[in-house]
Amino acid sequence: MSVSKILCFGTVALLFSLAFVGKARAEVAEIRIVRQIGLGYLPLYVAQERQLIEKHAAAAGLGVVKVTYLPLATSTAINSAVLSGEADFAGVGVPPFLTAWDKTRGNLDVRAVVALNEEAIYLNTTNPKIASVKDITDKDRIALPAPKVSLQAIVLAMAAEQAFGEGNHDRLDHLVVPLGHADGQIALLSARTEVSAHLTSSPFQYEELKDPRVHRVFSSNDIVGGPATFSVLYTTGRFRTANPKLVQAAAAAVAEAISLINADPAQAAAIYAQYDKPKLSQGQVQELIVNPENSYSTSPHNILKYADFMAKIGLNRNRAASWRDLFFAETSEGN
Repeated sequence: MSVSKILCFGTVALLFSLAFVGKARAEVAEIRIVRQIGLGYLPLYVAQERQLIEKHAAAAGLGVVKVTYLPLATSTAINSAVLSGEADFAGVGVPPFLTAWDKTRGNLDVRAVVALNEEAIYLNTTNPKIASVKDITDKDRIALPAPKVSLQAIVLAMAAEQAFGEGNHDRLDHLVVPLGHADGQIALLSARTEVSAHLTSSPFQYEELKDPRVHRVFSSNDIVGGPATFSVLYTTGRFRTANPKLVQAAAAAVAEAISLINADPAQAAAIYAQYDKPKLSQGQVQELIVNPENSYSTSPHNILKYADFMAKIGLNRNRAASWRDLFFAETSEGN
């Protein structure tokens, strides 16, 4: 065989090899995850610290995948990041996720990959006159993240309707002050602002209750009728179609992170403390992780309570018939 033919065959073989490698590596080599802060997103803290998505991506044959995590204060900013293409996954509360799901039907097709946890959220106050929602007056102000769309805003709307009657879900909206969890806590405890109540989450609500001036008005479990999913990890259908193995790797990483949290809450508390520097001790954080009000699972529970309410009051145009309408196939169990 002539030298020219050998070179020709070698070139073809090289091109074929490169084409095969390119096809095998068709999925992106870098993903960006935005999340809110707090213990509701602990599986993502653990996944970040232990590089679990990277681990499962490598096991799936995707090679080295760079994973960047970015904490953001509000769900509005998180949804905007994903819908604008600046992020690929979002760890966020259920109502903001439902907003993104509703807005992207037929285009980006947002759905949850897995649930992250269940958590009761509290309305705390420094006003001794407030024993129930009906005691809140125009002199009070309620801090919470992202009016209308955050989990806290939806729970407040549900509480208002239960207290004041059908159609009164917006009765307290004019008293809301939009603040991230940390800023809302500062406003409540400083006594130098008009904020007299704060609807927040773990660990902030428990930190506040350490102050003798603060008492709890209600828990979301009282309003929703029991434990419900607090947060999810979501992505777009477009991203999942282009990167199916990466989405599966993310789901597997969260599942492994939750297994670690449940098996070793002390280690999970230590990981959390590295990132958020809570005011509670590591031991107190560990107590919150094992608190029956806070649990970690990839399966959604009672998520339709929020979905149905948001559709009823006109926040969402689409109504989910089942939790399966809201989740990709990576999640197989829920209610």
